Amino acid sequence: MKTNLVKITALFACIALMSACDSEKDGDTPTPTINVTEIKGSGDINAKIDAFRTLLGNPLNTTVNATGRREINWDAVPDNQTNTDTFPGDFFNSTDPAVAVGRKRGVVFTTPGKGFRVSNKDFSDAVPGNSEQFKSFSPARTFAAIGSNKMDIVFKIPGTSNAAFVRGFGAVFSDVDRANVSSIEFFEGDKSLGKFNVPAKSDANGFSFLGVVFPDNQVTRVIITTGSAGISAQYTYNGSDDLVIMDDFFYSEPAAQQ
Repeated sequence: MKTNLVKITALFACIALMSACDSEKDGDTPTPTINVTEIKGSGDINAKIDAFRTLLGNPLNTTVNATGRREINWDAVPDNQTNTDTFPGDFFNSTDPAVAVGRKRGVVFTTPGKGFRVSNKDFSDAVPGNSEQFKSFSPARTFAAIGSNKMDIVFKIPGTSNAAFVRGFGAVFSDVDRANVSSIEFFEGDKSLGKFNVPAKSDANGFSFLGVVFPDNQVTRVIITTGSAGISAQYTYNGSDDLVIMDDFFYSEPAAQQ
């Protein structure tokens, strides 16, 4: 039996070598490997976030800069745009010169659903009877798409409509019950750089973190999947959906696409 196994292994090795030689003769080139650093975790995620901030770099910017990073924690969103399904997807990239720089962070959100909501009630008014599952990582506001579990983010030079890219993006998720359901997919133009899964929660606080950096690529877009179903106003929980909301976002300073 051992002799036959050795012979079979040797045969496959020869076939692989012949295939490699044939590919070289045909002028084929190997698929390039994407350089990527993924940081993820659940439970106490503070150390993971600190490590991701270090990868993105300093300073934490409030104006356009050649280096550093941006963060969104939703807590400065005014009351009149909280707890409604009409939070504007371009709120954090106002191009109005009169608007404060805090509203100019270089991200624009879209969703195939109804819209977006920032909540200071942990979505208790949107998911009645099942709201205790959600918590805010940085009190007290959290964020989610409404009517869909998908949202799309594109990057702009902050305060302008000019297309931009980042090197990395990450987010805090609340109440990820199932592994391999929530995710972030990264794109360079139309090319997917990979889909990365958010880890399931591991303690009663229910926080998960996922952040990915591509030092050699230009991330122009990300698609976030939150759970298995979208949150809707006055959602009726059916006991089987994995509903997920988000809190803090982290990304490198948007730079002009080349």
